Amino acid sequence: MKPENVYDVLIVGAGVAGMYGALHFSDDTKIMMLAKYSSTTSSSNLAQGGVAAVLSLENDSYELHAKDTFIAGRHENNPETVDILVHEGPDDVREMMKLGAEFDRNSDGELDKTLEGGHSRRRIVHHKDTTGAELVRALYEQVRKKDNITYSDNTDLCRLVRVRSGFRADLLKDGKVFSVFCSYCMLCTGGIGRVYKYTTNPKSSTGDGIRIAYELGARIKDLSYVQFHPTAFNSDDGEQFLISESVRGEGAYLLNCHHERFMDRYDERLELAPRDVVSKSIILESRRTGSNDFFLDISYEDPDFVRNRFPGIYAGCMKYGVDMTKDLIPIFPCQHYLMGGIEVDIDSRTAVPRLYACGECSNTGVHGKNRLASNSLLEALVFSRRAAEDIKRCMAVGYADVDALPVEIDASGAPVPDDIQTEIRNIMQRAYFVLPDPAAIRVGLKQIDNILKRLKGGKYAWTTEYFETLSLATVAFIILTEAEERN
Repeated sequence: MKPENVYDVLIVGAGVAGMYGALHFSDDTKIMMLAKYSSTTSSSNLAQGGVAAVLSLENDSYELHAKDTFIAGRHENNPETVDILVHEGPDDVREMMKLGAEFDRNSDGELDKTLEGGHSRRRIVHHKDTTGAELVRALYEQVRKKDNITYSDNTDLCRLVRVRSGFRADLLKDGKVFSVFCSYCMLCTGGIGRVYKYTTNPKSSTGDGIRIAYELGARIKDLSYVQFHPTAFNSDDGEQFLISESVRGEGAYLLNCHHERFMDRYDERLELAPRDVVSKSIILESRRTGSNDFFLDISYEDPDFVRNRFPGIYAGCMKYGVDMTKDLIPIFPCQHYLMGGIEVDIDSRTAVPRLYACGECSNTGVHGKNRLASNSLLEALVFSRRAAEDIKRCMAVGYADVDALPVEIDASGAPVPDDIQTEIRNIMQRAYFVLPDPAAIRVGLKQIDNILKRLKGGKYAWTTEYFETLSLATVAFIILTEAEERN
């Protein structure tokens, strides 16, 4: 019997990738799952649109889904992982339904499929406009039933250290530092949105998994491939309220400051062009008009349809006094998703033995240079399952207990200054937002390098704030280094 602090698998992150992966281990596999904050503080929980999958070949095909994915990704996608995604994904969606996830259905009881930018067919299944929250709900219920899964929320992975046959994970919970040991580790830590001043990402998205993998020697690939969503609600809040792609999929128009449609100037696909195209079009139109005032208009649709199809977005807009059934919705691009990340193979293995990465923190190559709408939840399902299956195969071939030697950690030190995170965000907003600024990138890289040296050279207390700041600085450094090399 294993000691209390020794696990077969440590899963860092409790979004869709982390929980779905955990459910694919046998009941005799001892698992610890960490949520940095709570089960609902994840990008998965905020995902609105849906899950893209070819569930019927009647008017769709795997080839068409792959083609749409390649077009959105500017053909920089990995053909092998795209093929895996479109062929295996439908069965994972069906399994999610067996696990209790409910998707909207039409009056005939058939799945109600919607359309989003970049898709040539209606293939996106959804739960109203809160699909991610529905998947998280269903998975969390299943995870909590499993006696072999130790679930720990408000727990921060500060550092991962390689030991014989596995890792030592130094954790922080309720202000106390302690260590656990694992034979395998799955990083499912989400994105990097908080490196920007304006993002749709939750407070947990600080790139911790990427920083930890980078410190261990894993390869980080295409971290500068950052997706800016074109239609975030235009407010002064740091965490922007997302107006889903599916609103345009259901017919909403994009309007400039003169309340005129303008997408015909930039792309023949109009409002249904891929996200990167629409975001760049808005920035170019803002330069043409000299205004940052842009709107989304779906007021011409039936009000009951709008309220029932988008209850979450409707409620979110109403909080700002905007009734989307009759008012224009103020929008502007903001950071939304990361296509790059920890480089992995088709089974989510990193270059570090026994270390896996799944979901947004990983780079499977599926998304290429720009993610196709609603492929993110699908990727999380497919490749977290494949990670679990690969770990099971490895454990069956040859399994050795991890070297669990006790260690003392000095976690004392000064508090990290509050203004460092703000400085990092301001640098990134100036240097690398939608259309990169080469001069600002060069200046910003030097500033970020100095911040990193300061964080690593000082004696700071082990707090969530310190490690999040270190993660943000590391992520910013990698992004700007890549961007400068590409420019």
